[in-house]
Amino acid sequence: MEIAGQAVLVTGGASGIGADVARHFAALGARVTVIDIDREAAGAVAAEIGGLAQDCDITDPAQAETAITAASQVHGPARILINVAGILIPGRILGRDGPLALEAFAKVINVNLIGTFNMMRLAAAGMAGLEPLADGERGVIVNTTSVAAYEGQIGQIAYAASKAGIVGMTLPAARDLARSGIRVLAIAPGLVATPMMLTLPDELQQALGQSVPFPQRLAAAREFSRLAQHMVENVMLNGEVIRLDGALRLAPK
Repeated sequence: MEIAGQAVLVTGGASGIGADVARHFAALGARVTVIDIDREAAGAVAAEIGGLAQDCDITDPAQAETAITAASQVHGPARILINVAGILIPGRILGRDGPLALEAFAKVINVNLIGTFNMMRLAAAGMAGLEPLADGERGVIVNTTSVAAYEGQIGQIAYAASKAGIVGMTLPAARDLARSGIRVLAIAPGLVATPMMLTLPDELQQALGQSVPFPQRLAAAREFSRLAQHMVENVMLNGEVIRLDGALRLAPK
């Protein structure tokens, strides 16, 4: 799919990888809606790129539907959804204070997995009614998982489970939506130099970077954005999860 001129929804677009995706797709000529629970930060990114901001809790069906409808009224129906929004609440199944709180586990699953599915189902419903493009294509959805889906570390039980769920959804979602001409893909990043990561001491950042076989550094957010671009543009990519990790395999801790 050609990106220029298309309406694009980016969840988690107020910061980090999501903000880079929003900037990158806007630079490619897309009409970008920045969707995030942080209204002020989403507005700042949208103002920078000439896009639209929508504050939204992606786990709330009504809020998600409202955000997608509002974006459609301004930019036209979206053919591209990039789901980046997610959270991390660390904790072992059994910690010093006893079992991990069920509420903490449920919150991570709710945001990362159910929130991703919520946005996917609603965006797909809009895409399915659009006129087909080349090859009968109507839309593309790119979700964000993590290498933790495959090698979850100690203390990542909730995060790893939520991201593994996104991996597990990718192929059946692509099969479900194939008849509507909608492709579904996912990116599994490794260690990325996000604003949160860059708050760590320099020595720790260097050590983390050196744990990557090659190149021995943290990934840049722009590398995620460029992969998302290629996924959208290459119509033969469908139902696949691509690791973006420099051959990193996470150790237990």
